Amino acid sequence: MPAYLVGTVYDVNDPEGFQAYRNVALPTLEQYGGKFVGGGESVEVLDGDSAAPGFVVIEFESVEQAKRWYNSPEYQAVLPMRKNTTNSSLILSAGM
Repeated sequence: MPAYLVGTVYDVNDPEGFQAYRNVALPTLEQYGGKFVGGGESVEVLDGDSAAPGFVVIEFESVEQAKRWYNSPEYQAVLPMRKNTTNSSLILSAGM
């Protein structure tokens, strides 16, 4: 069953550093079969409150594969770049 990882960026405090993170994180996603299926920086809130100006949705073949990517040495090596340059979060859900 597919799984979906939703990355939400609430604030970027170092745009150049965040771009560097994106450049090195992308190959780790591809290595574990992650595919971008949605997202963007132009978000329209239709209902409720949201302080997040940007997000991304990434599909993996399974929850287990998404966790393999997240816990991989390759991603763990670059994860501090995201944490040091943004206020952001990642959530994971099994598909339906």
